[in-house]
Amino acid sequence: MNLHWLMQMSRWARNPPSWRTVRLVVAVIAACLLLVGIEHVWGWPDWLTVNGMSRGF
Repeated sequence: MNLHWLMQMSRWARNPPSWRTVRLVVAVIAACLLLVGIEHVWGWPDWLTVNGMSRGF
C-alpha cells in the first residue's frame, strides 16, 4: 500500500464522508455485485462474444 492511500485513509478517519456519499458508494457496489450475480447465473451472452478474431500470426 503506498503513501497516497494511507494519507487518504487518515483524512477519511478524521473527516468521515457524509451519509449521502456513503449511500452512493454502497449503491454502486451493490449494482456491481448485481451485475456479477446476473452474469454468474445466466453466463455471458453469445452475441457479445467476438467470433474468430485472428491475431495475425
